[in-house]
Amino acid sequence: MIQVIHGRKGSGKTKRIIDMTNAAFDKQHGDIVFIDDDNRYMFDLRHEVRFVNAGEYGMVGPEMFYGFLCGVLSQNSDISSIFIDAFLRLVNAQPNETEWFFSHLKQLAEKHDVKFILSVSCDDSEAPDYIRQYFI
Repeated sequence: MIQVIHGRKGSGKTKRIIDMTNAAFDKQHGDIVFIDDDNRYMFDLRHEVRFVNAGEYGMVGPEMFYGFLCGVLSQNSDISSIFIDAFLRLVNAQPNETEWFFSHLKQLAEKHDVKFILSVSCDDSEAPDYIRQYFI
C-alpha cells in the first residue's frame, strides 16, 4: 500500500508523518523505517524506529531512490512500513517526473507486503493523477 501526505511547504507534513511513524509502532507487527534527507528529526522518533539519512547516499533521481529502497528491503524481510519524508527534495525531482517511481513502488509494496507513506510537497492542483490516487 502507498499513502501520500501532501501540501505546500510549511503545511505540517513532517509533523504528521513523524506522528504517524511513532503511532505505527503500537499498531503494526514488523520493523518500521523512517527515511529522510538529513538527521534533524532523528530524535523526534521512537527509538525502535530505524532512522535512515538517505541524504548521505547521494540520490540523484527517483530511479536511484527506488534501487535504494530495494536494498533496504533486501536486508530486512521483517519491514512492515517505510515512511519517507520530503520525497521530492530527496530525489531532486518534480511531481511530474515520478510516474515510473510510483508504478514500480506499487509493485514493490505488493510483492513485499510493505506499506509506504511519503510526504510530498506539492499543491493538489500540481499533483498528477498517479500521485493523487494515494493522497490521504
